[in-house]
Amino acid sequence: MPGRNITALLEAHRLGQDGALDAVFEIVYDELRHLARYQLRGRGKTLDTTSLVHEAYLKLSTSGALRADDRPHFMALASRAMRQIIVDYARARAADKRGGDLVRVPIDGSQLQADDQPDWILSVEAALATVRDIDERLEQVFECRFFAGLSEAETAEALGVSVRTVQRDWQRAKAWLREALANVPGEPEL
Repeated sequence: MPGRNITALLEAHRLGQDGALDAVFEIVYDELRHLARYQLRGRGKTLDTTSLVHEAYLKLSTSGALRADDRPHFMALASRAMRQIIVDYARARAADKRGGDLVRVPIDGSQLQADDQPDWILSVEAALATVRDIDERLEQVFECRFFAGLSEAETAEALGVSVRTVQRDWQRAKAWLREALANVPGEPEL
């Protein structure tokens, strides 16, 4: 299977060929690690790059509904899977932070993890839900550009739209999210 392109491997996976999706992940593993590092930037140490890539693999490989047409489309789906994992993780951290099922144990500042940003992540997720209600493509463009770090051309290819459409949607999505996140501490530059 080495040497086969990703599009052919994705088609083989759709047709049920064993190992095709594994081969795709093997080919893009380094890109997925880069994507995971990008998504985890500044969000701490507990959820690491390798774990995020492996969780995304499990999510995509067990869903049975993976329908990626090519590399950019696959990377967009992987980015969405990673974002969903990060949001689920943030929800769990927020629940733990508010008591959850944990026994409270006093800790000093040196033991705190740097990833105590679940509220910000959940705020971004809520803001994206608002954007999705306005225009689903705005959310998709934001996911590709902000979370996956795809270029305008890669985003256009992944979504099947023109680069100019991506540029317009990117500006609109950022404007909506800036407004929605205006009062949320820890907001990154959009």
